[in-house]
Amino acid sequence: MSVEEVDTLVVGGGQAGLAMSEHLSKCGIPHLVLERHRIAERWRSQRWDSLVTNGPAWHDRFPGMEFPGADPDAFIHKEAVADYFVAYARMIAAPIRCGVEVRDVRREVGRAGFRIKTSAGVIAAKSVVAATGPFQRPVIPPVVPGDAGLIQIHSSAYRNPQQLPEGAVLVVGAGSSGVQIADELLRAGRNVFLSVGPHDRPPRAYRGRDFCWWLGVLGKWDLQTPRPGMEHVTIAVSGARGGETIDFRRLAAQGMTLVGCTRSYRDGVIAFAPDLAENIARGDANYLSLLDEADAYVARNGLDLPEEPRARKIEADPECVTNPILELDMAQAGIRSIIWATGFGVDYSWLKVDAFDENGKPKHQRGVSTEPGIYFLGLPWQSRRGSSFIWGVWHDARFLADHIATQRKYLAYHEAARHRSNDPHNATADNSQSTQITRPARASAPVGDKA
Repeated sequence: MSVEEVDTLVVGGGQAGLAMSEHLSKCGIPHLVLERHRIAERWRSQRWDSLVTNGPAWHDRFPGMEFPGADPDAFIHKEAVADYFVAYARMIAAPIRCGVEVRDVRREVGRAGFRIKTSAGVIAAKSVVAATGPFQRPVIPPVVPGDAGLIQIHSSAYRNPQQLPEGAVLVVGAGSSGVQIADELLRAGRNVFLSVGPHDRPPRAYRGRDFCWWLGVLGKWDLQTPRPGMEHVTIAVSGARGGETIDFRRLAAQGMTLVGCTRSYRDGVIAFAPDLAENIARGDANYLSLLDEADAYVARNGLDLPEEPRARKIEADPECVTNPILELDMAQAGIRSIIWATGFGVDYSWLKVDAFDENGKPKHQRGVSTEPGIYFLGLPWQSRRGSSFIWGVWHDARFLADHIATQRKYLAYHEAARHRSNDPHNATADNSQSTQITRPARASAPVGDKA
């Protein structure tokens, strides 16, 4: 069996894989990108039909290319995002092969590098970058049994209201996906119950600037670790209809029924935790705290941004918050569908190396694995809060490419030294010469771009 050899193999042809390819090319590192479907496939087939980005076009992009013809403050539709990555791959001449699945990666025995089995053959690589991102395996908690007579789907399988049978819908999860899907269903005339857990609720915009801008100037994108207890807290934000602040009280006033965290199910009755008011209050505290920090920043820097006192007005709690539903008979409520907006897990079952802890999570520092030659890219909080965003993964890829380039320098020195030691004519001549290992220079970031 013939074996193809490559210096670095990148697994995944989404935003992480393309960012990695760009920086490997800039470092002069031969590489290959394998994608089992199409470029940016998840944007096309694992998002609902009306989805747009949660950040404006000026922010949610790579530094080297703008969205063609788009208003910088617009929120880009998912298909245009996928098209953007296809065009970006063409622009950087990414060596990508689509329709090839990586099935098994193992360290070579008795030699450096890895042996990779794919659906198209075997590849040998010195380094492997797992650029498959954090959204690999949809997670549905084992709360409601599959034989309960209900349609149950993950948010990644939801497309539009017409997809669901007639009747009420329970949406579990109040992050960006859950709240946007629940809002769309409500606008389509459905009776909607939204299970609200802990969340951050930033303003979509404040004093004329998008929240992405505020998180940037306030240094929040660059936080290296989440606050204790906030590791899995979602952000409730939306770019729908030109962008809007998520207001759960407004949704309740429009007819949505809010409930607490989904806890258990038995004999057709679903139970919710008595934590709805607390979760809403904590979201409000996060919202108001960001306004306070923004106002302080404006005053400290003397910025000419209009005041916005109405942004601080919090309406009274609706009935579903002051008198929360703790148990709900699904049949009596007319609920025939459940959408689980409950996040994703990782799936590295194809990566047969010693790079994971007892829970199957990657062991790494800024994406550099504890297993030499293995790298991870696109993980949440990989180096900072912004790591799993489009622009954040681009910067993390630059760091990894620099690390791979440096390792290649060390290996090049080893080979050169080995050849010199085996050459009798150079036994003493090289003693008077020194070999330098030079770290490759980093590509400078564009003006105004995050470093």
